[in-house]
Amino acid sequence: MIDIAIPQIAQELKLGRGQVAATVGLLDDGATVPFIARYRKENTASLDEVAITSIRDRLAQLRELWDRRDAILASLEKRGLLTDELRQAVLAAKSMAVLEDIYLPYRPKRRTRATIAREKGLEPLALLLWGQEHFDVNLVAADYVNPELGVENVKDALSGARDIIAEWVSEDATARQEIRKLFWSQGTFSSTVVSGKTSEAAKYRDYFEWEEPVANVPSHRALAMLRGEKEALLSVHIAPPAVAAIAILEQIFVTAATEASEQVRLAIQERYKALLEASMETEVRKETRVRAEDGAIKVFAENLRELLLAPALGQKNVMALDPGFRSGCKLVCLDRQGRLLHNDTIYPLLGERGDQEAGRKIVELCRQYDVEAIAVGNGTAGRETEAFLRTLELDPKIAVVMVNESGASIYSASEVARTEFPDKDITVRGAVSIGRRLMDPLAELVKLDPKSIGVGQYQHDVDQKALKERLDDVVGSCVNNVGVELNTASGELLSYVSGLGPRLATAIVEYRNANGPFASRAALKKVPRLGPKVFEQAAGFLRIRDGANPLDASAVHPESYKVVQAIAKDLGHPLDQVVGDASIAGQIDPSRYVSDKVGLPTLHDIIEELARPGRDPRQEFEPFYFAEGVNKIEDLTVGMKLPGVITNVTGFGAFVDVGVHQDGLVHISQLTDGYVKNPSDVVKVQQRVWVTVLEVDLERKRVSLSMKG
Repeated sequence: MIDIAIPQIAQELKLGRGQVAATVGLLDDGATVPFIARYRKENTASLDEVAITSIRDRLAQLRELWDRRDAILASLEKRGLLTDELRQAVLAAKSMAVLEDIYLPYRPKRRTRATIAREKGLEPLALLLWGQEHFDVNLVAADYVNPELGVENVKDALSGARDIIAEWVSEDATARQEIRKLFWSQGTFSSTVVSGKTSEAAKYRDYFEWEEPVANVPSHRALAMLRGEKEALLSVHIAPPAVAAIAILEQIFVTAATEASEQVRLAIQERYKALLEASMETEVRKETRVRAEDGAIKVFAENLRELLLAPALGQKNVMALDPGFRSGCKLVCLDRQGRLLHNDTIYPLLGERGDQEAGRKIVELCRQYDVEAIAVGNGTAGRETEAFLRTLELDPKIAVVMVNESGASIYSASEVARTEFPDKDITVRGAVSIGRRLMDPLAELVKLDPKSIGVGQYQHDVDQKALKERLDDVVGSCVNNVGVELNTASGELLSYVSGLGPRLATAIVEYRNANGPFASRAALKKVPRLGPKVFEQAAGFLRIRDGANPLDASAVHPESYKVVQAIAKDLGHPLDQVVGDASIAGQIDPSRYVSDKVGLPTLHDIIEELARPGRDPRQEFEPFYFAEGVNKIEDLTVGMKLPGVITNVTGFGAFVDVGVHQDGLVHISQLTDGYVKNPSDVVKVQQRVWVTVLEVDLERKRVSLSMKG
């Protein structure tokens, strides 16, 4: 089967067969996507993660098709229905839809009108009508009248025969394929409010009388209407014009101009909606949902990637504040490794005495712990706390940074936080999370279920298994792209390293706690259950700073250390001088070191690493400041221009934090002066923008913004 799949995947993805074959072989051998993309470029002709993931996912779909094909063949054979012709048809099916169309007439059925008609002995009459020859229909049908079987008259006989014909029509593979095409080309996605639910369904008022082509309905609108239907507030229907569908079926099945032909025509007209339209609507509805969910998951994944790869402040001494009014601000001080050194509660927003005491304490703690930056959560009282901090006589080098605290409360109540801080309450844990999120967003956010971070659209309405798989791919890609400090990383961060997973990550942390820091990457092999294959997959993505071998701090894989040692020897420099010296790296001729194990792509990567070992691919951190004096929604006025940060990108626009505790929406029509199909083509999460206030709805706490001009 693989031999058949490789050319098919290559054609579909417009890739070379050799690239696909090599990738499939590596995947089947247990290699991860990040490992293949980074360390097996010679095998795949430098395919990136996107292409490798596409191959992996398409192969999984084909294997699902093969499994279903095998199950169908086994079922047909067991029931004595498998002919050579049917076997060939099943084996030739290229998609699940075609396969199911072929199997449909043979699938075990529940009791239908056609089944009942057969029980009444009307199938021979249906076959006569199906042949559409010249004969007196009523005269022939009279022979099938049998009151004992429930066929009281000719009308009953013909009606039952038409039920059987209608089922044949609805199960015909050619008919289903043609009607399927019609659904996608002319079908409409329509929505109406359920009678008597107008007030209850107010949030869906845009869809009370809505209709648009099913092929073009955007992900967010499809999911909104389907959610409304699930809540019994909207009625949703998908169908093409019935007249067009019936005309197609008549063209296929009405092959003569006889009385029998008219019965076939009547069977189609009577039962099209109940049988074929209903069946196709179920299929197209499912496919529409899958497409909409894929779109929503893609948006979520793109947003998550930007959030995870947000610039990191780095290893600095940080003070973090989780703001509050009456309950006070929770304050923590963290060292450069993110360890908690001190925690307290201050009350800077409860009068003059409170702010004097809070100010004195903050200044003293900044000196005591050599604080280099202050992180302020952007929730309730965040802007007010930020403004208070700017009144203090702090070292001007100390940056005061607003931090998006979305999900911090979920972390603080998690098992991970309870294990790390068993004697601290959730408010202290939340403040720690805010501070660490400033230092390294990626390392902190991996501790959360991505769905709790607050980026994306309709994430609770999509297939949760598909969502988790896609988001895990994104997190893994980001973690391995940045690299992980082996001696300081949490178990949660290590679990996303290529080849590891939660169990081995826990084993690494336990070994580290028991034996002290790892002196080298090679020492990883001493961890129980961490074998050669796992080491191969993981080692290149793990970093050891200040180790005996300077290459352990780089992305050079241990399998290439001998090559680098040979390069250093040829250049006449000690290894520790070669690593990190761009001028020396520039002298290397990669063609001299090509072998059957190491090719030019890997050598170019090695040279780049030698020039800048362990380089963080994230952009350099720069503090962001909201407009002064604009702290709450009431401070906004129409026409005001403000700096902001994109917090979420959806199919209908982007949400922007302008510092008023309520994100404003830049509708897709307001993103640029030109036409925009996908907002993600224009803006990204964490992007800094300037916006103009278009409308402020205080009652509903909604802010409309524009980025035009």
